Amino acid sequence: MIFRRGRFGELVDRQLDLFASESAELLEEGRTADEAWTYTSADETEELYGDFQLVVDAIGERLYDIRETYASTLDAGTADRYRASFDRAARKRFGRYASFLEER
Repeated sequence: MIFRRGRFGELVDRQLDLFASESAELLEEGRTADEAWTYTSADETEELYGDFQLVVDAIGERLYDIRETYASTLDAGTADRYRASFDRAARKRFGRYASFLEER
């Protein structure tokens, strides 16, 4: 059986590789913030979760900018297929950091 990655698979993989490389510090900040709010006392959880959510939003906004910059060069139907491919790959690779994409 041959596995098809779709029309945009390789492009999206390269875009996400570049994002991961250029945003390594921000992704590490997200991991650290996640651990901080997850493993803290109940009285500090709310504030630390807020800090974590700010990082999640920053990561999501960068992913959104990448997606929309390329999508803007495509016709409407092709852009929708590209967005779906990008969103799937971003969710698989970055999990909840990509949740921002679902809201847009």
